[in-house]
Amino acid sequence: MTSGALQISSPVGLIAGGGVMPFAVADSLIARGIDPVVFALKGACDPVAAERFRHHWISVGQLGRAEKLFRAENCRNLVFIGTLVRPALSEIRLDWSTVRVLGRVWAAFRGGDDHLLSGIGRILEQDGFQMMGIKDVAPDVLMPQGCLTRTLPDESSAADIAKGRDVLSALSPFDIGQAAVVIDGHVVAVEDIEGTDGLLARVARLRTEGRIRAKAARGVLVKAPKRGQDLRFDLPTIGPRTVEGAAAAKLAGIAIVAGNTIVVEPQSVVEAAEAAGLFVTGLPA
Repeated sequence: MTSGALQISSPVGLIAGGGVMPFAVADSLIARGIDPVVFALKGACDPVAAERFRHHWISVGQLGRAEKLFRAENCRNLVFIGTLVRPALSEIRLDWSTVRVLGRVWAAFRGGDDHLLSGIGRILEQDGFQMMGIKDVAPDVLMPQGCLTRTLPDESSAADIAKGRDVLSALSPFDIGQAAVVIDGHVVAVEDIEGTDGLLARVARLRTEGRIRAKAARGVLVKAPKRGQDLRFDLPTIGPRTVEGAAAAKLAGIAIVAGNTIVVEPQSVVEAAEAAGLFVTGLPA
């Protein structure tokens, strides 16, 4: 959807969590003549989809084993991609390499998701690897600027978008979430540990309960990276399910930051939004 990926060495290691995004990135790399190696996180990555690619299974906390595999596959460039439910430290079986850097691992776990991933990324970089972002390896999966749909935001939606961006910017230092719903100037919900799907389900429930009295087709889901976020990690993501959730929440549309938001299955996103009468627009960074 966009261009400008860096010239990077092959192969690239994809540390893959849940969802379809790791495999969309792998396909994007293959299309550009770059070999992906999927390092699939146990309990998160789809085992059936992983079979399509050269892959290894790794566990959270097995840093030493993971680094041996990265080196064996000659993967100097690494990317975190996909969803991951944060485990408790008590649930992680640490290997000796992880124990040696346990202080830094513990510090990484004490923040939000962006803090966790950037903390682990710094450990890997100190061990000689290069952490890369989606912009570097697969910019075609990022949202372009402008509206993807025939339906456009009206003045009311534009005001809701502006307020949503202000709210997310103000919340950024707390590393809470990357999304908010604003309806007719009222901030009705902010993303928390439930994620965007849970946020939209909550808004739909509040409408059903009569707690939100605004008319249907009012309000916007706004998604943006946190201010100061390391954009190599934990970028906001939307997909067809996001559109379904926004439609169930009776919103007018979805606004996301162009170039810094991943779009899963973009054609399906546009088709679903058109069918629901929603707009999907990419905001200037």
